[in-house]
Amino acid sequence: MTPEQCVFAHMGPKRYYVYIMSNRSKTICTGVTNNLERRVYQHKSKQIQGFTAKYNLTRLVYYEETTDVVSVISRQKTIKGWLRVKKITLIESVNPTWKDLSASF
Repeated sequence: MTPEQCVFAHMGPKRYYVYIMSNRSKTICTGVTNNLERRVYQHKSKQIQGFTAKYNLTRLVYYEETTDVVSVISRQKTIKGWLRVKKITLIESVNPTWKDLSASF
């Protein structure tokens, strides 16, 4: 095995995330990324202009992880298509207090 193959072998499979950001008012936005920590930092520091910056969506309240890019995009589209009440039920199924899950980063 070449040194390059060794490095790649230790990296493991690529990871993808579908996530939901929120604020104190429980406004929510769903996104997709391959680096959750970086993306949350971008939201918190308002590097991403638009809806999330305008509404101060700085709390990571939900996320799912997968190694399949097609399934993560499909999952994001599914969640985005849901009514707000169903999204809230999803969040509260794993995070009933809406705490910022990125605090552990």
